[in-house]
Amino acid sequence: MKSWMTRIVLGAGLAAFAGGAWAQDAAAQSDNLVATKTDWSVFTEDSPKECWGVSSPKQTVNTRDGQPVTVKRSDILLFVTFRPGQAGAETSFTGGYPFAPGSKVALNVDGTKFEMVTDGEWAWSASPEDDAKVLAALQKGGSAVLTARSAKGTQTEDTFSLRGFTAAMTEAAERCK
Repeated sequence: MKSWMTRIVLGAGLAAFAGGAWAQDAAAQSDNLVATKTDWSVFTEDSPKECWGVSSPKQTVNTRDGQPVTVKRSDILLFVTFRPGQAGAETSFTGGYPFAPGSKVALNVDGTKFEMVTDGEWAWSASPEDDAKVLAALQKGGSAVLTARSAKGTQTEDTFSLRGFTAAMTEAAERCK
């Protein structure tokens, strides 16, 4: 796991996120929440300086062998993180379960498709170049659908609203100049 992501998960109370409106309420109680832009929240951290936008899915579908199933998942979050002096932003996703070893997460932004590499419960764009393409698609899109497979074989599809995304990213980027 990337070191900054460990800090996000272990610090700042983000582990309290469960999704939906409750996630927005939990974010409002965090010490480092600096803005809410429709469906996206913006956070900052001072040591080291990092700024990120985060959202929880509006819809989640879990299936096994093509049939809907009820499964227990922890936090399901899509992040975009900025750091001073770093060109661009880093996109990451936690699906709330360990991903199948060697699997990829499919990201579909209004028909534009990307693959994210996985490690444990986290997925990232494969390169800074991919991050730039993902960020551009997210800024133009209306929704992002992340499809993944758990280590137990469950197929998940999480749909994130992109309402407020561009405003949240502008805020996060400005705070991390």
